[in-house]
Amino acid sequence: MARPEKVAVVEEIAEKLSKSQLAVLTDYRGLNVKDITELRKKLREAGVEYKVVKNTLTTLAARKLELTDLEPHLVGPTAVAFGYDDPVAPAKILSDFAQEHKELELKVGVLEGKVIDAEALNDLAKLPNREVLLAMLLGAMQGPIGGFARVLAGPITGFVRVLDQIREQKEQA
Repeated sequence: MARPEKVAVVEEIAEKLSKSQLAVLTDYRGLNVKDITELRKKLREAGVEYKVVKNTLTTLAARKLELTDLEPHLVGPTAVAFGYDDPVAPAKILSDFAQEHKELELKVGVLEGKVIDAEALNDLAKLPNREVLLAMLLGAMQGPIGGFARVLAGPITGFVRVLDQIREQKEQA
């Protein structure tokens, strides 16, 4: 690869690392083509980009972003999953896949500019995804509002019941 091409690749990796909410470095050694294709499909469906990278070029990109904690993990075959929308999705998919396929190793992750270890990635994978978290938040916010609306409606409802009882008494008389 010529020098300008390498510079372009380093820039691309640095840009993807900085734009992604979560980037996960994996060692895919031992996976066959069928397994990698299956993994790529699952990641693509979740909007996650999975790319095999050269360690030397990724080291240069990490230095550019001041992610020096990443360098010791850039040994052996390395592929990076870049998750741009949901930080839980790449961690969950890769963690689940690694449990089924012991050959896949989660090295480290970069969560919003900070390097996290494999244990933190597994903890992140246990969280519900973005949609579920938003639904939980919405439910928590709706509870007090619904209660407040019922409290406000109480006197009106009581007044309507009293008027209805008076109407029924007048009809019986």
